[in-house]
Amino acid sequence: MGDKPRNSRILQAAEARSGGKAPKPSRSTGLGRVIIAVYGILALAATVRGVYQIASKFDEAPVAYTLSLISGLIYILATFSLSSAKPKAWLLSLWAVSIELAGVIVVGILSLTHPEIFAHPSVWSGFGEGYGYIPLVLPIVGLWWLYRNRSERRA
Repeated sequence: MGDKPRNSRILQAAEARSGGKAPKPSRSTGLGRVIIAVYGILALAATVRGVYQIASKFDEAPVAYTLSLISGLIYILATFSLSSAKPKAWLLSLWAVSIELAGVIVVGILSLTHPEIFAHPSVWSGFGEGYGYIPLVLPIVGLWWLYRNRSERRA
């Protein structure tokens, strides 16, 4: 038989089609899968928290509870857009994660400088202190990861 491995023509054809480059893994593998999972967990936690607080005790802290629900909706959007392979998903992910980072920073600053606005904590108050600062760190990691995977937007 020779030194050629079996199916070498198939491998050569696949290599020729890809321009000699190995196919790039999708965004939902490796670190991307972890980021999407954390966004999913935060989406569930923040949304359920916001809905419960608004339904049961909205008059106690309307700003904080509304912000908790808004953060949950942004996390839902980020989760689905990050996990999607559709052409516009990368841009939508970029917007969702950027809005999240801006929200965490603005609400974090306001919760420290104007604590009277936040009678009770929200997901983003204190820069996500109640959630182990994950709401502050996650969008930074998410934006870095999106930047590294930006070529996929041309799918």
